[in-house]
Amino acid sequence: MSREAQQYERLLAGAGLPELNVQSADSVQLGRERIENCGIVLGEPPLVAQVLDVATRLEWVQSCWAGVDALCQPGLRQDYTLTGVDGQFGALISEYVTGYLFALERGFFAMRDNQAKQEWLPLDYRRPHEVTVGIAGLGSIGRHLAGALAGFGFRVTGMNTSGEPCENVEKVYPSAAPGDFFRELDYLVITLPATVETRHFLNAQTLDQMRSSSVVINVGRGSVVDETALLHALRNKALRAAVLDVFETEPLPPGHPFWAMSNVFITPHVAAVSFPKDIVEVFKSNYLRYLNQQSLRQVVNFSRGY
Repeated sequence: MSREAQQYERLLAGAGLPELNVQSADSVQLGRERIENCGIVLGEPPLVAQVLDVATRLEWVQSCWAGVDALCQPGLRQDYTLTGVDGQFGALISEYVTGYLFALERGFFAMRDNQAKQEWLPLDYRRPHEVTVGIAGLGSIGRHLAGALAGFGFRVTGMNTSGEPCENVEKVYPSAAPGDFFRELDYLVITLPATVETRHFLNAQTLDQMRSSSVVINVGRGSVVDETALLHALRNKALRAAVLDVFETEPLPPGHPFWAMSNVFITPHVAAVSFPKDIVEVFKSNYLRYLNQQSLRQVVNFSRGY
């Protein structure tokens, strides 16, 4: 079940997987017609969530997205195994984040504006070792990003639930006791999933701890940021800028103040897309384990949401 269902169907047909009869659906209506006899679903969580009530033989759902919050909502059935795709998006997120870091640090956007005005105006910039980047969320994506940033020489700090050390991260703060985590940052990169605990992780209180020269980059989930508080901070120059790939409401509605703000950089939830060829490789590995009655990899805990 995916908007790219036909491509997934072609890839699965050519994968040589035994005992697999594939049907596809690119809409909820078609999914409801075809899912009744399916024991396995490979799909986008928001679509799958709308057909669970008619999936009478369902045993396993393989998500093709990193975010599975749509399937972890209260009231939805949880009598099946849900597996994720950890490890598929770290490189893509790292490309996105480092791209914006260097664009902002080197003044690429400002120099493009100067070009339009035919102004020859060299701009100062910092070396990576002078810049502190904090990663909120040190799962597979956050850890990959930490390695990429450290490789360029950025000083990397982080935050996770436990506060346990993480490779390539100079200091890890527990989310329950953040200490100086927010205060020392030049950039805050949010890679958190959408859970009850992470809702509005970035809010008026945490924003108040950040430097006015700091930049927020959200590549996690829109619900993690209190957009009203962020808007207030940006308007009042309490933050330098925000790079936002995800939003509380998507698509971002026409007329939203973010659209017209020069210190907000908007992308349409494309920092890390699911490439069907890569997702099918994850599914193939788990499917063979399923046939052999082995434990599936990357099983999601419904109560945690990841």
